[in-house]
Amino acid sequence: MPLDEKVLVIPTERFRAAGYFHGLRPADDAYRSAILDPTRFSFRARAEVEIDPSFKQLIPYIVLRCGEHVFHYRRGAAGTEKRLAALRSIGIGGHISEADVAGGIDPYRTGMLRELTEEVELGCAYRERCVGFINDDRTPVGSVHLGVVHVFDLEAPAARAREDALAESGFAPLADLLREAAQFETWSQFTLEVL
Repeated sequence: MPLDEKVLVIPTERFRAAGYFHGLRPADDAYRSAILDPTRFSFRARAEVEIDPSFKQLIPYIVLRCGEHVFHYRRGAAGTEKRLAALRSIGIGGHISEADVAGGIDPYRTGMLRELTEEVELGCAYRERCVGFINDDRTPVGSVHLGVVHVFDLEAPAARAREDALAESGFAPLADLLREAAQFETWSQFTLEVL
């Protein structure tokens, strides 16, 4: 995504008013409505909001799970977020673009599904649910992003990476990934703890 592209944001003040937290906060209807209300979204140039902590970019963070096995990968050099290169991750997703507005009344959902299909190919049916939100203001990346965690429970471990940015991808037992948590980006560490 080019840095001059406009991405979906909410004012950080709105996030704080809904209930500030650090780490992973479980989703409930009231909090989800406060953060994901499409009538309150705005789009700003990514180059500006990547360095402006007065806005939070909403980032879908999709976890693919089949029973006790979780999809994981290493962020390759081809990824757009250079600050996370070489770290391991369990989250699929990315920025919601202004172009996602054309997909219907909810640009967040349209963008989430676009990001999923761009990054992975799912070869089976799944059940989806929003399980929480991630905030980590301790890092430059985290101070300008707010993660929205979705778990896709797959009928089979049938997911394949479509992008070079998802290197060394595959499914592994959750217990194994927890033992290796220090190798993962902070958002994945928060999520692994609650899976």
